[in-house]
Amino acid sequence: MTDSPLLNEIKALIKSSGPMPVWRYMELCLMHPRYGYYVSRDPLGREGDFTTAPEVSQMFGELLGLWSASVWRQMGSPQMLRLIELGPGRGTMMADALRALRVLPPLYQALHIHMVEVNPVLRERQMATLSAMRNITWHETIDDVPEGPSIILANEYFDVLPIHQMVRHANGWHERVIDIDGNGRLQFGAAADPTPRFDVLLPPLVRAAPVGAVFEWRPDTEIMKLATRVREQDGAALIIDYGHLRSDAGDTFQAIARHSFADPLKAPGRADVTAHVDFQALARAAEDVGARVHGPVTQGDFLKRVGIETRAAALMQKATPDVASDISVALKRLTDTGRGGMGSMFKVLGISEPRLTGIAGLSDLEQAGEAS
Repeated sequence: MTDSPLLNEIKALIKSSGPMPVWRYMELCLMHPRYGYYVSRDPLGREGDFTTAPEVSQMFGELLGLWSASVWRQMGSPQMLRLIELGPGRGTMMADALRALRVLPPLYQALHIHMVEVNPVLRERQMATLSAMRNITWHETIDDVPEGPSIILANEYFDVLPIHQMVRHANGWHERVIDIDGNGRLQFGAAADPTPRFDVLLPPLVRAAPVGAVFEWRPDTEIMKLATRVREQDGAALIIDYGHLRSDAGDTFQAIARHSFADPLKAPGRADVTAHVDFQALARAAEDVGARVHGPVTQGDFLKRVGIETRAAALMQKATPDVASDISVALKRLTDTGRGGMGSMFKVLGISEPRLTGIAGLSDLEQAGEAS
């Protein structure tokens, strides 16, 4: 990756205003109106920088569609349901989910589809993929989606929301920043003064972290929007992302380009920059606004509970040997806990209005196949 136009702009900002907090750097890398990674390209697939679960296999989206059907029934089968996807990629997951839902005409007729997407390139791909679908609308933010009973799907959405990084020094926690070194390159640093009383509300594991430790946190704005919506208007949200179950110290800020790790401080805007999701923090924020939390569990456990092994077996039975082999490989990638597998790295969290006491795949009471 060569130097980007955004690099020069970031350097100019640092020179004029001082060191830049990590959250602001991440925001510019991803969402700069001209050079931001997520406003200028299709990053998915073999020719892009990374591959998401819906691109691995149709089974992923199909099972999320059937999961949505299960939740719809628990909601009392409302005659109008808003199915909302945040950051819907190429539209692959929604297309697969809708194909599975066609076997339930009452639900299929009740659906109003809402795609929350800021990337104009991906929005065009989504429109092409879902061109046959009626009652579908695109939005810049979930704030623009009309009220009503909703099921919200967020696959690999929270990991690109900007993070604050804090570094522990002997005298307290300092905001981590981006500065310019003596050779004109970007480097990490720390604010001169500690953030007052930052450690008061920290989880015990983080409060006990040693000097030099890094702690990452995201504002609760997005998760509280989702939780408040489903609590007040009926429904549920499903969040799938890579991250950790407990709040803890650790530096997970990273860049991905061409399916490999890259230096996040080189060529900003040319690589995807992300950080792991703190699922304990998401759950705590959702509960704070009165929503019910389900899970989190690993992606492998979730997919097995909602029937991915049964679905894979059915597809392989009708497939040629080559296609059956591809299905088997995809199943392993989605559920396996070993190297290259997404099964344990990715977690699944459900959020619902309080009356939904159990949700398929996320409750001990719900077993494999319940969603179908």
